[in-house]
Amino acid sequence: MTNVPDRADSFDPTDPNTWIGRGRTPDHAAALAQAWRDFPDHEPHAPLDARMARSRERVAAMRPVNDAIRAHTEAQRQADNFGFLERKASAGQIDDSDLAVLSARDSYAYDWDRAVQYSRGWYAAHAGWEYRPCLDGRAGGVHALKAAYDRGFEDGGGDRSDLFDAARRRNAAALRTGNLPPVVGAAPPSRPLPSQWPLPSDEPRPARWARRLLIVSAEQGAAEGLGSFRVRDELSRFPGADAMTVVLVTASSGFAALLGQWSPEPLSPTRASELAGEPEQIRRLQELIGGRDFDDVLVAADGEYLRIIDAAASVLPLCRTMERTRNTPLQQRAHLRTWLGRGFSGDLNIGAGHIRWSKVTKGLTGKLGEFTARYAGRAEGGGHLIVIETAPGTLAAGFVRADGSPLDPTIAFSNKAKLREAMAAALRAFGGATPSYGSLLAA
Repeated sequence: MTNVPDRADSFDPTDPNTWIGRGRTPDHAAALAQAWRDFPDHEPHAPLDARMARSRERVAAMRPVNDAIRAHTEAQRQADNFGFLERKASAGQIDDSDLAVLSARDSYAYDWDRAVQYSRGWYAAHAGWEYRPCLDGRAGGVHALKAAYDRGFEDGGGDRSDLFDAARRRNAAALRTGNLPPVVGAAPPSRPLPSQWPLPSDEPRPARWARRLLIVSAEQGAAEGLGSFRVRDELSRFPGADAMTVVLVTASSGFAALLGQWSPEPLSPTRASELAGEPEQIRRLQELIGGRDFDDVLVAADGEYLRIIDAAASVLPLCRTMERTRNTPLQQRAHLRTWLGRGFSGDLNIGAGHIRWSKVTKGLTGKLGEFTARYAGRAEGGGHLIVIETAPGTLAAGFVRADGSPLDPTIAFSNKAKLREAMAAALRAFGGATPSYGSLLAA
């Protein structure tokens, strides 16, 4: 059996390849390795003063290299940030505040931090907001950042010497938005766009599967890789989920009914603009969801797919709860599972409200109303147990479902990895239950 050397044992600071493998450029790696060759460590048995002096000499020799690395990192940050905005401008997706950042760079040769402050000042004046710089201390100091904000505020139409400056700019901003041409299929101002909907939580009231609508993108629904998930696999984990309405958004045809199988479809900005501008998409979405009443809507999509859904927002139902998944694939999967966990069949009552979870390090517990779920250890014959209590040490006995069947406060489940899921289901069941006649008489 071959012994693999430990990473610490294989670390050779005098070898440039060591530093290249840790993200340094060849020039910086060569300089760092040379400093270690010029000032190597003394032997461990050497006097402490000599070893410390050698370390100080090496630090002094490496200081110019570290300064160069720091300057290179900062220059790369500036180039990456400006490059991102330039790509947005080329794709026609840039907004006014981002354009102000590029204008500050081109007109005043500002670096990234000062250009951002210029943009904030310009947009505050342009949108009719008050003069209120929010500064930090990096890249030239607070004074340079404040000067950039002041210049942007002035270029945006702000005049701090005018007593009625804020009111004048606010009225001008209102006139600009009121004179914008209407967009076909755009949502009215009182209706938030799906891209602005909040992320799912367990606070809203559960809804029947038949009154739920899920809009999912083809790329989201069939993605593979680290942290990815398949929406169809998630739906299969929840009994009764097949009763809800699922609409698929594809890059080829836009809105479509749920397919048996679908493949990832990356959507280009150009294709997204074409689909968002097609009146046929609005009619198709109306046909897919027409004739149904909904209480709960979730959009499981991001990126360019949201542009297509936003363009058809005017035909989406106004519901009690409207949410969308956000952020990384792992978080989106957690959001989807949270939303799916609020679905139930029509013959059951389940409790609503936010479940308050304790820290796992202290032993996971969940609380909903008067009920507390606790882990009770392993079950005889395999599996695990949780108990539902109304008070510490008092089991929640004597509760029945809507059909009169009793609820057992001791619940068995198979996999401890699903402890949180099992606790949530048990708490929802007891939250929607009622005390039995016998328990009321005993009370």
